[in-house]
Amino acid sequence: MDNISMPGTPGSQPPSSSIDGPSGVEAQTVENQQNEQPPTAVPAKKRKQVASRSPVWDHFEAIKDTNNVVVKGKCIYCAKIYHCETKKHGTSSLRNHMVSCLKNPHSMETRQSLLTFQAVTSLTDGQPTVGEIGTWVFNQESIRRALVEMIIIDELPFRFVEGIGFRRFIAIACPRFIVPSRWTISRDILVVYDEERLKLKQFLRGSSHRVSITTDSWTSIQRINYMVVTAHFIDSEWKLHKKILAFVPVTSHKGEYLAKALENCLLEWGLRDVFSVTVDNASSNDTAMVFLKKKMLSWGSSTVRTKYLHMRCIAHILNLVVQDGLKDCDSSVKKVREVVRYVRNSPARLKKFRDLADWLSIEQRSSLCLDVPTRWNSTYLMLQSALTYQKVFESLESDCSFKSDLGNSIPDFIDWESVGSLVHLLKCFYDMTIRISGSLYVTSNTFFTEISDLYCLLKGMVEVGGPVGVMGKNMKAKFEKYWGDVEKMNLMIFFANILDPRDKLEYMPTQFNHMYGEEKGQKLYDKVVAGLAELFDDYSTSASSSVPSVPVSVQPTSTSSVSVGKPQHFLKSQIKKQRLESGGKKQTELDMYLSEGIVEEEESFDILGWWKINSARFPVLSKLARDVLAIPISTVASESAFSTSGRVLDPFRSSLTPKIVEALVCTQDWLRKQNTPLCIEENLEELERFEKELSGDGGSGRSLGSTLATIPELLNAELLILGEFVFVGLRFKV
Repeated sequence: MDNISMPGTPGSQPPSSSIDGPSGVEAQTVENQQNEQPPTAVPAKKRKQVASRSPVWDHFEAIKDTNNVVVKGKCIYCAKIYHCETKKHGTSSLRNHMVSCLKNPHSMETRQSLLTFQAVTSLTDGQPTVGEIGTWVFNQESIRRALVEMIIIDELPFRFVEGIGFRRFIAIACPRFIVPSRWTISRDILVVYDEERLKLKQFLRGSSHRVSITTDSWTSIQRINYMVVTAHFIDSEWKLHKKILAFVPVTSHKGEYLAKALENCLLEWGLRDVFSVTVDNASSNDTAMVFLKKKMLSWGSSTVRTKYLHMRCIAHILNLVVQDGLKDCDSSVKKVREVVRYVRNSPARLKKFRDLADWLSIEQRSSLCLDVPTRWNSTYLMLQSALTYQKVFESLESDCSFKSDLGNSIPDFIDWESVGSLVHLLKCFYDMTIRISGSLYVTSNTFFTEISDLYCLLKGMVEVGGPVGVMGKNMKAKFEKYWGDVEKMNLMIFFANILDPRDKLEYMPTQFNHMYGEEKGQKLYDKVVAGLAELFDDYSTSASSSVPSVPVSVQPTSTSSVSVGKPQHFLKSQIKKQRLESGGKKQTELDMYLSEGIVEEEESFDILGWWKINSARFPVLSKLARDVLAIPISTVASESAFSTSGRVLDPFRSSLTPKIVEALVCTQDWLRKQNTPLCIEENLEELERFEKELSGDGGSGRSLGSTLATIPELLNAELLILGEFVFVGLRFKV
C-alpha cells in the first residue's frame, strides 16, 4: 500500500505506457509522418526583363554585376560613378547629377555656359569672313526649326532626316536631339511657311510704298499649271526687295484665269494699289491686264496710276529680236555645230581633243558645249567656246576618220571668220540680256538707255550690208514692232530714266530725234514731260490728303491793323496775288529737281543712296522715284522660281501636293537673305586649281576638260532655262 501513489501527487510515476512508447493512435500518426515523402518545390516564375525607360540612361553608362543586374551608373561626360540599385538607391542620384554636371552640354541649368565661335558668311561670295563668340545651350525646338530651314533652303528631300548617315551624325554631334520623322518635317514646313508669310504680310501692310509685280506661268512634271507672283519694292531704308508672294496652280493659261488668280493673290495679301505688272508678250497677258485695270479702278485707284500698269518684258522682246535675226543664219554656224557634236559624242574623241589642246598649250577656261538651236543664248556660248579651240579643230583635219565622218561639214578659214564676226555681235546682245535680267539691283532707269543702244547697234548692222545687214534688217523690223510705235510704249520707261540724277532731261531730246525723227521725237518728248508732271501731281494730291489738317481760328481784323502791325505780310500776299493773276506758277519739287545740274557719271554711283540722301529735299518726288525705280523690266525674277520648282518637283519627288510645293518655293525665297548669282568662270578656275593640287605634280593629272567629260561621275552640269533664257550652272550631286 505504501508503494502505491495516486496520479497527480508528488513522487508518483507516470503510467508505464507513457514511458515505454506512444499509444496506438499516436504511434500510427508518427508512423504515417515517417513514411510520408516531403512535397516537391514548385519553381518560381522568372520575371521578364524590362528595358529601362528613364531618360537618365541617355547620359549614363550602365554597370552590371555578375547577375546582369544594373547596380551603378557612370556619367558619360565626367566619368563619375553613382549607385543605382533598384531597391536601395534608384535613379535619383543619377538624375540630380545629370542636372548639375558641369560637363553636360545638354543641361538647361549648366552653371558654366559653353562658348561657341560662329563664322559669319559673306553675302557676296558665300565664304566665311569674320566670327562671333557666343554661348550655346541645348534647345530641342531651336534645333528642329534650324533643321526644317536647312531642308527648305538646300532643297533636301524629306526622307533626308531618316538617313543612316544623318542620324549617325546627330548621335555624335548632339545625342540628346530627337530627330523628327519626314511626316513631322512636312508639317513643320507648313508651320514655318505660315509664320514667315504672316511676317511679310504685316511688313507690307505697315509700309507706305507701292509694289510692282512680275508674274509668269509654268507647267510642272505633274502636268499641273503653276503661276508665280513676285513682288518688287524699295523699303524706307531704300533697299530693293524681291519676294515671291504666291506659287499657285491655275486651271488654264488663258487671260481670264490668270487675271482671276492674280486678283485673288493681291486681295489675299492686301495689295490693292499695285504700281505696275511686268509680263511677257503673250496675248493672254494682254487680256489679263485689261481685266486687272478694271479691278484696280473698282478698288479705288486713280486713272493716272492704272494708266501705266502694263509693263512688257524687255528681255522677252530682245529674245524675239535676236531670234528673227538668226533665222537666215549662214551655214558656218551649222558646220561648227556638227564638229562640236562629233567631238562630244564619244568619250574617246573628247579625250583625244583635250590631249591635243594640251599639246597646243591652249588655255582651257571653258568646256566645249553644244547648243539648243531654239535658244540663241546657248548658240552664242557654243560658238564662243568653239572659237577658243579653233586651232584644235584645224589640227583635227589631218585625222582621216575626222575627215571621212564629217566630209563637207568641216568649217574652213572663211567659216571661222564668219563665226568670229557673229560672236562679236551676239556678245552685245548677250551682255545686254545679262544686264537687264538682274533682280538684285535697280534696272528700270536703264530701260530707255538699253533701247537706244540697241537701236544704234541695229542701225549700224543694216548699214554694213551683206549677211550682217540682212540679219540687222530682220532684227530692226522686230524692234520697230514693239518700240517703233510711241502709242504702244509704256511711258514709265522714260520716267525712270528722268528720275536718274545722272540723266534727267539732258540726253532725252537728242535720243528721241535720233530714233524717231525731229517732228515725232518732239511730240514724244512733250508727251513724256506732261505725263511725268501729271503723275507727280497725283502723288502730291495723295500726300496732301494724307496729312491731317489743323484747324486755325481766324480773328476778324481791319485792313489798317494789318498794315500797321505787320506790313511785310500784307505786301507779300499782294505780290503773290499779282503773280497768280499774271499767270505765275509756284515751282514744284519736280521743277526744282529738273532745274538742277546732272550728277557726274561714276561706276560706284548708287542711285538709291542718292535718293535716300535727298529725300528730305524732295519728300513727294522721292516717293514717286522709289516706286518707279522698283519696277522690274524683265520677268526673269519670276522665271527663276521655276528653276527652284523644277528641282523641288524632280522625277523622284513628283508626288508633292501643290500646297507643299508653294510652301517650299515661297519659304525658300523668304529665308534666303541674298541670292548671289553663280559665276561660272570663277568656279571652273577653282576646279582647275583644285584638280592640280590633287594631282600633286603641277598639273600632270587629268585636265579639267577630261574631268568634265565624265560629268556623271563628279558633276551635274545643268542648263537652267529661265523662260526664254539659258543660264549654265554647276551643281554638285552626290
